[in-house]
Amino acid sequence: EKGYETGEHAPGLKLGGCGAYKAAHHIIKTHAKVWHSYNNTWRSEQQGMVGISLTSGWGEPVDPHSQTDRDAAERYIQFHLGWFANPIYKGDYPEVMKNYVGRKSAQQGLGTSRLPTFSVQEKTYIKGTSDFLGIGHFTTHYVLQKSFPFLQVSSYHTDRDLAELVDPKWPAPGPKWLYSVPWGFRRLLNFIKTQYGNPLIYVTENGVSEKVQCTQLCDEWRIEYLKGYINEILKALNDGVNVKGYTAWSLLDKFEWNKGFSERFGFYHIDFKNKNKPRYPKASADYYKKIISANGFPNSREVMT
Repeated sequence: EKGYETGEHAPGLKLGGCGAYKAAHHIIKTHAKVWHSYNNTWRSEQQGMVGISLTSGWGEPVDPHSQTDRDAAERYIQFHLGWFANPIYKGDYPEVMKNYVGRKSAQQGLGTSRLPTFSVQEKTYIKGTSDFLGIGHFTTHYVLQKSFPFLQVSSYHTDRDLAELVDPKWPAPGPKWLYSVPWGFRRLLNFIKTQYGNPLIYVTENGVSEKVQCTQLCDEWRIEYLKGYINEILKALNDGVNVKGYTAWSLLDKFEWNKGFSERFGFYHIDFKNKNKPRYPKASADYYKKIISANGFPNSREVMT
């Protein structure tokens, strides 16, 4: 969406309303081809696994008693995670995506939906092409219904008919989009369990960057973020979710999309101005080492059930 619709990220194309859907369509078909290639050629010899890693937030209804808010939160997750996961696990785009994009395309006078369609053969070919699901997760939003007026130029955002809100009490240690809302992770993982048949899950990205560079490397907010989110994964494991592994984002400060080197997610601070790029451990590095060596929380009192 940022690369092919808004143009914020490379390749910087502004193909409003259809570019993101077309790019995603190609990604899903290409992923399936790679999976089949491995399955047919190398799996018997190597016994490896091929999966896909999808990054998704969690959408919580503003009013859990409101059916319209619950529907909007469902749309949020289906337009986010379901967009890619549904074809891979169920053989097609989520019905709500097809309905909403199809209806808005018709309102624009288009003969066909801006959301591409899979042929019967493609659906069969794509379904089941994941030995595990990689999940990147960072934050949660409250979601409510918001009808966008008829627009001649629609977009991925207006297609969903929803608005995203945050609770001002949520900690916001990093960039403006990243609030610390650990409980959303457990709900996302349970959604995956029920929606896609409890697949094998590897958490491939989870972490927080810093808003202000801490010269003393005292990133207590990152420690609190990790503690909260890892604890929610532990709860999800107790719920029966099939989480096999966890990877924090990230080991080192590094180049972060269009933010360059200004967004620092690392356990290790990198001095980018020095040609040797020296690395210095932040406080979170020591804390995470303890979690790894204990394969859990070293202090059982930190664990909340």
